[in-house]
Amino acid sequence: MKRVFLIVLDSVGAGEAPDAAAFGDVGAHTLKRISASPLFAIPTLRELGIGHIPGLSFLGETDAPKAAVAKMTERSMGKDTTIGHWEIAGCISPEPLPTYPNGFPREVLDAFSEATGRGVLCNLPYSGTDVIRDFGEEHMRTGDLIVYTSADSVFQIAANEALLPPEELYEVCRKARAILTGKHAVGRVIARPFVGTCAADFKRTANRRDFSLEPPAVTLPEAVLDAGMDSIAIGKIFDIFAGKGFSEHFVTHGNAEGMDRLLDAVERDFSGLCFANLVDFDMLYGHRNDVDGYAAALTAFDAWLPSFLGKMREEDVLFITADHGCDPGDESTDHTREYVPLLAVGKGISPVSLGVRTSFADLAATVAELLGVSLATEGRSFAKEMTNA
Repeated sequence: MKRVFLIVLDSVGAGEAPDAAAFGDVGAHTLKRISASPLFAIPTLRELGIGHIPGLSFLGETDAPKAAVAKMTERSMGKDTTIGHWEIAGCISPEPLPTYPNGFPREVLDAFSEATGRGVLCNLPYSGTDVIRDFGEEHMRTGDLIVYTSADSVFQIAANEALLPPEELYEVCRKARAILTGKHAVGRVIARPFVGTCAADFKRTANRRDFSLEPPAVTLPEAVLDAGMDSIAIGKIFDIFAGKGFSEHFVTHGNAEGMDRLLDAVERDFSGLCFANLVDFDMLYGHRNDVDGYAAALTAFDAWLPSFLGKMREEDVLFITADHGCDPGDESTDHTREYVPLLAVGKGISPVSLGVRTSFADLAATVAELLGVSLATEGRSFAKEMTNA
């Protein structure tokens, strides 16, 4: 294969993982939850064969599926964006990244305040929309920064763009990233800009940016780049991998822009990997418990998908998957420990069932084999199973 396109539908989980109880996620099922919405319609994904993925027959089967299908189990100890993507790229994380259910310790906050010259508000796990409602006015009055976390390994900093423009907030995040090392090496420091003048009209903007921990081993994008091929990042992929392993990257501000960049990429001449994340499912709908919004977003992706499929070339392969779940109808606003769906489509791909994979890293091993790239990973390639090679 000459080109591989890998699209991560951020948080589109396929049902509780075997160890969901250990993560407090028994009963979680993102796809089942949103499938009950009147705004849910996925004829293209159904035609490809999403209903033939083990456990997803409720989505509707078809007589002649066009994609190879599977569901994948996460082996890494977490349910967040960072280690989910790392595992998709071949790097399994047996130890969980640090989380802070009671907020960050004084040693971290003191170092942060010294580095930034600003105080700290909140310092608790919090919903991103609630935190600006509850602390935004005090932030505007004092200049102190809103620092909060979640069930994930994240250090999030919210600031009003009128007080701290995005570029200045990004510099604050870089300082936090330099502090958060060793035992406090969180997966991501996240800039969360917002606008508005009072609690009633505060609103987060699309200028979010992630400052990630570097992967602990060589990942698929690095292997592709090291082999002299193109490695293209679309959306927050570049940030998730701390910028390592990409020949070029395109910042996006939501699914629509991400899908536009994917259409640009499929029309280009390149050899290698195009790795994209569509973030709205998670950021706008999963974390806000918006079932109908989530369903409408997947419906929009499904309606867009034929335009991409129609531009694919003879030697192209498209993989569609997710990095974790974020059931928008459960009791929390956090990610959920779920299987993720996998569809593989291309002219050289046989529409076979690939079963239940024991690691997301199987996908990395497969892409590496398809591109003829050497990658050290515990994942097991299924390339031959779907290409009859």
